[in-house]
Amino acid sequence: MTAIEEGPRTPRRLRRPGRLGRAILVATVAVIVVVASFGIAEYLASDLGEPTLVVYTYSSLFGGSGTPAFNAVFGPFESAHHVHIDVEYPAGTLASTLLAQSNAPAADLVIGLDEITAPEAESYHLLTPYAPPELANVPASLVDEISPDDAVVPYEYGYLAIDYNLSFAAATHGAVERATFPEFAENSSWARSLLIEDPTVDITGEEFLAWQIEYYATVLHQNWTSFWTSVLPNFDYKPAPDWATAFTEFTTPPGNPAMVVSYSTDPAYAAYYNQSGQYNSTVSWWNGTAYGWRTIYGIGIVAGSRHLTLDEEFEDWFLSGAVQSEIPLNEWEYPANTTVGVPSVYDAAIDPATIQPLNDATTPAQLAASIGGWVTEYQELADQYLPP
Repeated sequence: MTAIEEGPRTPRRLRRPGRLGRAILVATVAVIVVVASFGIAEYLASDLGEPTLVVYTYSSLFGGSGTPAFNAVFGPFESAHHVHIDVEYPAGTLASTLLAQSNAPAADLVIGLDEITAPEAESYHLLTPYAPPELANVPASLVDEISPDDAVVPYEYGYLAIDYNLSFAAATHGAVERATFPEFAENSSWARSLLIEDPTVDITGEEFLAWQIEYYATVLHQNWTSFWTSVLPNFDYKPAPDWATAFTEFTTPPGNPAMVVSYSTDPAYAAYYNQSGQYNSTVSWWNGTAYGWRTIYGIGIVAGSRHLTLDEEFEDWFLSGAVQSEIPLNEWEYPANTTVGVPSVYDAAIDPATIQPLNDATTPAQLAASIGGWVTEYQELADQYLPP
């Protein structure tokens, strides 16, 4: 399989690592940088008689600063509301940065909290709830799985998946197309061929861990640790430190793994860039039903913001068709607003309507309370079974 070529394409999102409890020191250092930048932007904007909205997000949002999609999202709002938007990319996690600044918030809005980090941020009362009118066009299940009280409003979603190459599909006679987690546990060749992200340092790894745990608990009604005691000793590939590293290894020969934990929209991404058929994706099946872990991204108003009315108007704008239509080919996720469709390349991806989300098995608050213990228990198993 050839690597996906670099060029003018929009990069896949770089997922933010870690849980709220980690990287507090890094986030504190980042606060100094962000606050300095905020002060400069506020001074320049006030000179023009415009208020400044400070937005914290991830660096690849809509392809990154300066891209056409990025400008199409932020530029019209600035013009219409006579406001300057200062987009910042904290060095720590979004949630840990907000926590470090909780006594003196520097941001007005945060974009990119997900179904794991949003409830963690909420538990520290770092956000101000708001329900935009367009939530009427967002599935209630998305809202319930990220923030039932609207402190974080979903703007896009997708599913984790296991990408596999065509050679592995042929070697399994197509069985991998409807893979079950027990097949990885019972077949050493499957385990050897899988590359995961390390859940102790990466959010994609955490989400995969949550997916696997809920599958074992709610579908199989078995102890989830049995999966790891079976697969960890057989791993040929050390868990990757982040999704970008893992996906690059999967798509770059020689010696690339046959499978990687990634996202169900990857085949659509490949099709858009003329790489159709290079690999495919699956979720976790059992008795004819596809089960998966739904990834949800949300926008929230930072508690203590001085621009509450503008914040609410920006959330309204972010769920509008103009912004939501930029999501499929830039974020490579599904728009939360159901009135906005996806392009035909998404036909190459698994239809999300056919997947039963395992997120339904727990509430966001329960997930936030559990994930730390799950990661610790995984780490103990990894220390026991992975080679040093």
